Amino acid sequence: MDIVLKYFSDFNSRQAEQFAALEGLYRHWNSLVNVISRKDIDSLYEKHVLHSLAIAAVFDFPPGIQILDIGTGGGFPGVPLAIVFPEVQFLLVDSIGKKLKIVEEIRKEIGLTNVTTLHTRAEDLHDRKFDFVVTRAVASLKDLLRWSRPLLKPPTRVIMSAGGEEKYKPGLICLKGGALQEEINESASHPKKIEISELFEEAWFREKFLLYV
Repeated sequence: MDIVLKYFSDFNSRQAEQFAALEGLYRHWNSLVNVISRKDIDSLYEKHVLHSLAIAAVFDFPPGIQILDIGTGGGFPGVPLAIVFPEVQFLLVDSIGKKLKIVEEIRKEIGLTNVTTLHTRAEDLHDRKFDFVVTRAVASLKDLLRWSRPLLKPPTRVIMSAGGEEKYKPGLICLKGGALQEEINESASHPKKIEISELFEEAWFREKFLLYV
């Protein structure tokens, strides 16, 4: 928890309590079902929570928008982002139902009312539109763009900040690592690429990136 507070110091008491509760809940559920890598459970806040919050370090999502988390697994990046942005609606989808059941239990335990889950594949979502799609390295950038583009609101829409400034256009935000240039080339896209090591100083974040298309 301390590693999160090192970079995010403006949580209210409810948010702080929600973040603090995550370790015990994930330890409990991970002992029953392997939701995240067992070797990573001791680094939950660094490798899963803070990694997810790299998106919050770059994007200040305004109230009322809708975000889809593709391949959420154990709830990342959706759950940490939903804690930070309680007035944003999140839909977390995954093709593995047992993981979503655990996300549902954790959501209820910490009182996260702005999250819903759906057991489906991204390519099978047809009737919903979102302001952003977020994901953590579940597929190639080419595939992620193919799945997300039909689900995004029109690219002409500009999302305004709470203060009324123009902020972002609807798009895909993904967390990825390693050498990405070939993958980017194959996607025929020109993402904004941010090195997470410029946001968080821990060695684990080297060669990890946030891409926004």
